Amino acid sequence: MSLGADASGVTTAAEPAESAGSAESAVEIAPAELLARPGQPGTAELRPASGPIDWVMSTVIRKLSWSRLADPKVAISVSAAGLLLGMVVGATAPNMETLPLRLPLSTILPPLHHAIIAPVMLYTGNVLACLGLAGMLWAHSQGWRPDPRRLLLASAGIVAVLVSLTPVGSSDTASYAAYGRIAALGGNPYMTNPREYLGPGSLSLYTRAVGVHWKTTPSVYGPIATVIQRTAATIGGADAATTIWILMILNGIVFIGVGWLLLKTSDDPIRATLFWTANPVLIQQLVGGGHLDTFVAAAAICSIQVARRVWVSGTWGDVLIGVVIGLACGVKATAVLIALGLAWPLLRRHEWMRTARIAAVSLATVAFEYSFYGLKALVPLFDAAKLVTLPSPWWFVHEVGHVLHAGPATATLITVLWPIAMIAVAAAVYRRISSDQPREVVAPFALTFAWIIVAPWVFAWYTAIAWAALTQVPRNRMTRWLTLVTVLLALWHSSGGQIPAK
Repeated sequence: MSLGADASGVTTAAEPAESAGSAESAVEIAPAELLARPGQPGTAELRPASGPIDWVMSTVIRKLSWSRLADPKVAISVSAAGLLLGMVVGATAPNMETLPLRLPLSTILPPLHHAIIAPVMLYTGNVLACLGLAGMLWAHSQGWRPDPRRLLLASAGIVAVLVSLTPVGSSDTASYAAYGRIAALGGNPYMTNPREYLGPGSLSLYTRAVGVHWKTTPSVYGPIATVIQRTAATIGGADAATTIWILMILNGIVFIGVGWLLLKTSDDPIRATLFWTANPVLIQQLVGGGHLDTFVAAAAICSIQVARRVWVSGTWGDVLIGVVIGLACGVKATAVLIALGLAWPLLRRHEWMRTARIAAVSLATVAFEYSFYGLKALVPLFDAAKLVTLPSPWWFVHEVGHVLHAGPATATLITVLWPIAMIAVAAAVYRRISSDQPREVVAPFALTFAWIIVAPWVFAWYTAIAWAALTQVPRNRMTRWLTLVTVLLALWHSSGGQIPAK
């Protein structure tokens, strides 16, 4: 099986495991691209690799898929080892990969001040998590039928530990806490910044924990996110560690909540559970890092599932879809990709009125949310849209413009071109996934995956919405790419936030 042929297999939960090792399952493991056969939902046909990179990947994956890594016990052990390394990094805070504070379970072990050991452990954990995920998917393709409820319970136990450890790999949770503290004190986090409102790091524990690049940056998160942050800060008070702990707990609850929702509503609950709840890569990035993108993914999957179930139910169904999308955008602006993805099949079917109705309700919901802060709350968001970082290909364009002293013109060029490139990549992904699959699922995934590939500013935790959408897309070749991109980004951008992003 290739990673592109995901964990769904060819059997249902009610079928005997032996059938998963049939000729159809063998097709999954072959070194070829897997696309559904026309007129046969959920089946696959062999097609040759479309390029040298695909050929190399397929050859390597074919060999690994029959190795010991595809043994469920080995795959789970590798996943556990990866997660354990991440836990040790969080438990030995503060270090190079964590915030400069300690949560309850981070007080058990002494701080790890060595500049090399913590990054090596976290990077190794990321790679092992990737291999463990691949092994579990291969094992499932070859007949492993785990009980998704047990996977959910096991994941809940791991999450319960992670939320009490200092966040690793990023300082975002410190920014969330600081913005919440500003709001709790009566300030407007969209009009000020942690250093300006809370004082320098020498005076404020909140400012001290915020990453170097973000100490002077106003909030770029939506009003719903601000409500969550303010609630945590109101409880935490002047203690930044308590506020961050509460945010971590809320994040963990939402992560498991999404897993429960997928278990109850997905066509293939085993596949959905392997892709989300039991996905060591996501657990490490979203829960271990405490990222708000978990909430975005939750709203995204709710939008998709509501759309799938009320797609033809009339006006009230459209209103419900619009409200859910509006709430999602109130967490983080990237949720607009889900809105565009759900509108895509409607526009292709020329359902103009339905599209307009959903869009109007979504915009009204977002307008209501931002009415408490005014249009100026959007200014930091537009400023953030100009940021460019590696490994985005636009970084090279940005640097060339800087060398040629054409910075403003280059920034404008990038702003105009990257959405066009995103749409082009999304269209290519959209066409590669079988036409018999539900378009309200395929289109959101295509757009979110293309955004991760093309956007000038992207991190590993941004892939959460693509993973959430992918849980609903039957077997397709994109799983391998999403996994590799997620791990590449995790290895590229991983620190406690005290080093500015480049």
